[in-house]
Amino acid sequence: MFDFATAASRCPDIPEQSRAALTTLWRDKQLQYTWLRTLQGRYVDFWQVTGDALDFALDSLGIRKPGLHETLMELYRTLAAFPEVFDVLHSLRRSGFATAILSNGSPAMLEAAVAGAGLSGLFDAVLSADAVGAFKTHPKVYQYALDRLGVPASAVSFQSSNGWDAYAASDFGMRVVWCNRYGQQRERLPGAPDREIRTLAELPALLSRAGD
Repeated sequence: MFDFATAASRCPDIPEQSRAALTTLWRDKQLQYTWLRTLQGRYVDFWQVTGDALDFALDSLGIRKPGLHETLMELYRTLAAFPEVFDVLHSLRRSGFATAILSNGSPAMLEAAVAGAGLSGLFDAVLSADAVGAFKTHPKVYQYALDRLGVPASAVSFQSSNGWDAYAASDFGMRVVWCNRYGQQRERLPGAPDREIRTLAELPALLSRAGD
């Protein structure tokens, strides 16, 4: 739902020609650290992981300016939502679907992101992996969502733009729609998404047909 690239794109201190490289490396390292820390049993919350990944990316690209780390982290707190998200959530709720977020983000990060994107009040639950002290794709993160929502895996339509997350949720038993915004290749992992879309704007009609 949230566009990670908007942190760097809204920072005037990052040269325009460096924004894409910074965004990609920052995100890649952020994900690597979640997986490695979960494997090592060395959990810290997603805010620290995000900051550590940013420092790695800035150092790797040779981008150095006083206060830049703090500026980018503050921009990360209020990432912009993709353009269709607001209308899609309203449509799903009008159709009677319960809506929830399941994220690696810490509770404070999620609260800021939802409020900053103007999405307050559009979720029945906002769930953080912080509650179980591990990051996706550990099965206990997905189980935490089921326990909190009080539903079986088969009753969940799980959406993610991350292929690895979509495949893991499918392997866990959820019904999965992969929002493949960037035309990524299919993963060679256990599980397989039930449907693939390019934007969330396709989701309400897809779920409506599935419920017929």
